[in-house]
Amino acid sequence: MDGDKTPPASQCSIDEAGDRQPPDPERHRAERKLLRQLDTRLVPAIFVIYVMNYVNRTAITAARLKGLEHDLGLSDIQYNVVLSTLFVTLSFGQLPSNMHYPSTNNINRPSIYISSCVIAWGLASALSGVTTNYGGMLACRFFIGLPEASFYPGAVYLLSCWYTKRELAFRSAILFSGLDIASAFGALVAAAILSHMEATLGISGWRWLFIIEGCTTILLGLLVMWLLPDYPRNTRWIDDRESRLAQARLAEDAGEADQDTEADSNHFQGLRLAVADPLTWLFAFMIFSQNLGRSVGQFFPTLAKTLGFSTTTTLLLTVPPWLLSAIICILSAWHAGNNARADKTGERFFHISVWIVAMMVGFIVSLCTMSVGARYFSMFLMAIGDAGRTRIAMTLVWVSNSVPRPPAKRAAAIGIANGIGNLGTLAGTFAWKNKWGPRYAPSFEISVAALAVSTAVALVIRQRLVCINRQLDAGAAAETNEERVKKAAHLEGITIQQALEKRKGFRYLY
Repeated sequence: MDGDKTPPASQCSIDEAGDRQPPDPERHRAERKLLRQLDTRLVPAIFVIYVMNYVNRTAITAARLKGLEHDLGLSDIQYNVVLSTLFVTLSFGQLPSNMHYPSTNNINRPSIYISSCVIAWGLASALSGVTTNYGGMLACRFFIGLPEASFYPGAVYLLSCWYTKRELAFRSAILFSGLDIASAFGALVAAAILSHMEATLGISGWRWLFIIEGCTTILLGLLVMWLLPDYPRNTRWIDDRESRLAQARLAEDAGEADQDTEADSNHFQGLRLAVADPLTWLFAFMIFSQNLGRSVGQFFPTLAKTLGFSTTTTLLLTVPPWLLSAIICILSAWHAGNNARADKTGERFFHISVWIVAMMVGFIVSLCTMSVGARYFSMFLMAIGDAGRTRIAMTLVWVSNSVPRPPAKRAAAIGIANGIGNLGTLAGTFAWKNKWGPRYAPSFEISVAALAVSTAVALVIRQRLVCINRQLDAGAAAETNEERVKKAAHLEGITIQQALEKRKGFRYLY
């Protein structure tokens, strides 16, 4: 059903005096049904997109092992430039794209927008397989990164439009464990294609790798167009009552409706609010440092090659560390919840930082020895560090939780933080030079230092949020928008005064 939905009033669990009543069984059943729909359509669709996103992005690292540099005549520097070009467009394209996401702005159908971007980067990836020189591969990487810029922060924003902050971490963990699955799955697929498709129809195996993975992504983009939802107010595959419930849940979660007011709906107003918030820049610096520190992920096959095995064996050896990382990622988020649907502790900092420390230990082990067994063990530690890293589980969710309203500000903050953060990935492409191999001592030193900085910044963010919550506990008034509070009261079927009382209970997660 197109357009805004204005169904009858939702069930409420607050009496006229503003006291919370036992949950309404009918409301509870309706909410569980809505969550089942989201968990079987939204999360799986974005999960599969994310897997293919990373598979397309990192295919070049596997292709490098089978003659890409030789066939295209690339020098070491040219290869690093090709690798980093994607992250230039990925970094600078995220903010402009995300500024258009809030539902009062230009992108009214995220399902169509995201699907179109998937098709676009799939096409660019497939064309990488027919390039014959440095310039052609550079252009393909540019046009892979441009549409990809819309996906990651857009996916986080779309999830935050449907799930409450206490549901978001676990769903995001499932979703972004897709990157570790992609690293493992991509290595298996690459090993199969490179070993079995070499010289088929006179075409090199590395070219088949790009062509097959790119065409698969195009088909995926067509499929998810009907799977993905839009916003709670205009998704076609939920009815009016479910639409109202979805909006009411988010209003209850923050004490305000999750909608921009007329004053907030301007793209640049949301940007101005995000830029003025110190938390936006702290998160951006933290993500930048994390991405620089974990840039080893782009060179994992190259690092595995130092163990001294064949190309096929090298790719297969990269699979177990990433599978373990995916499992730990999900378990970490599950530990933060008392069940698969709710956040237990509201804790963010330690669930992110503990795995980063594990990654630092892995770097230190590899820095100290060339033993095959020890270095392979260290690769497991490097991979499980991804369970708490920037793009896994909670970091951007933490941004969303910490800058929740208005939606235009939240979207801009996510875009700024992740856009600047990806510059760390770009810088990381130059931190693993061939001349530093096979020990890569400077690379490990850079990574350890960057991760130490990111952990320190994360601690600063945590303490700032703790201080804000203490001020709220002491009776300081939370920043409140009267128009959104009125909308929340309407959605929940309660009075404005009751909505204001609920708003006083809002606290930040740290």
